[in-house]
Amino acid sequence: MDLDLPADARDLQKLCRDFAEREIEPHAAQWSEEERFPTEVFLKMGELDLTGLLIAEEHGGTNLGYVSYVAAMEAIGAADQSFAAAWNAHSTIASLPLAAFGTTEQKEKWLRPLATGTHIGAFGLTEPAAGSDAAGIKTTARRDGDGWLINGSKMFITNAGTDVSLGVTVLARTGGGDGEPKRFGTFFVPTGTEGYSVGRPLRKIGWHAMDTRELVFQDCWIPDANLIGEEGNGLRQFLDVLDGGRISVAALALSLAQAAHDMAVTQATQRNQFGRPISDFQAIAHKIADIATEVEAARGLVYRAAWLADNRRPFGQAAAMAKLFASEVANRAASAAVQIHGGYGYIRESRVSRFYSDAKILEIGEGTSEIQRNVIARNIVKGTRA
Repeated sequence: MDLDLPADARDLQKLCRDFAEREIEPHAAQWSEEERFPTEVFLKMGELDLTGLLIAEEHGGTNLGYVSYVAAMEAIGAADQSFAAAWNAHSTIASLPLAAFGTTEQKEKWLRPLATGTHIGAFGLTEPAAGSDAAGIKTTARRDGDGWLINGSKMFITNAGTDVSLGVTVLARTGGGDGEPKRFGTFFVPTGTEGYSVGRPLRKIGWHAMDTRELVFQDCWIPDANLIGEEGNGLRQFLDVLDGGRISVAALALSLAQAAHDMAVTQATQRNQFGRPISDFQAIAHKIADIATEVEAARGLVYRAAWLADNRRPFGQAAAMAKLFASEVANRAASAAVQIHGGYGYIRESRVSRFYSDAKILEIGEGTSEIQRNVIARNIVKGTRA
């Protein structure tokens, strides 16, 4: 059993680590204080072919697969979680529906600029009253001539408010209800479309530099050509790409957990109390041991899910396990790292405090921990292994 990263994944990780050390880490604290997403840095990632890692080469991507994507995320996420989360949303749920279900024309028109990084993408599912219950969304799309009229709102949407936003892929109800099965459609709404407006940036506990907003659709008309995939099958299409998104959030959580571990070790070996480094004290040493052990366990789960996906084997349960465990490890690791830093860990200027603030959302986004446990339990009861 070979547990080493493939050579191309190692090379990609080094490229991302060098980029992060040069372009992200020195500025991340300032972006967080300004609550500003650095679009100029995202565009530089596009120039390095880092914005379409999961997209086919024929549509502008590099198609390196999930193992390489996880390796890249370990480097980018360790530098800054806000930037990494925005890049992640763009690379997965914003791009994968078009990659999986778009027509050739749609892929050339919308997927290519996303994959090449000239623009950033967004996906609109969550609503003020619907998140985990995706089938409970209220946004509607009804037939209107040779197109569709969209009405409703989306909440907590990433990237749609940036100045390089291409548009948003939206899940909407197209029919059903009142005893009839609900029908859903997936639609691409370009930035600037009449009737589509973007709310003010939402102020969050963490991910301060990631652009997050409410989207409003008021008689927003789009042509038939903007329907992605089959009308009526939109929810199924979203669920089909969701497992890949879970791997990516698990990778984001892994990067935070590793960063928290590294900060904890540095602090414990450099800070002296009672005449010696605090790492000499068993209470601190055990915290470090626990973090290190859990991070390695999370890494195994995340890369296993990625390997299964790359080898076209069932990976839904593995992705849910990876996302559940890695996100909860990230929170425990961040908390322990702050504890080891003491009072300095609670100061906003400290790097560890930023990662601590960013950790909680990992247990919520892309399916809460409770939803992951439901998915895992359901698969186990049905006898599914992967």
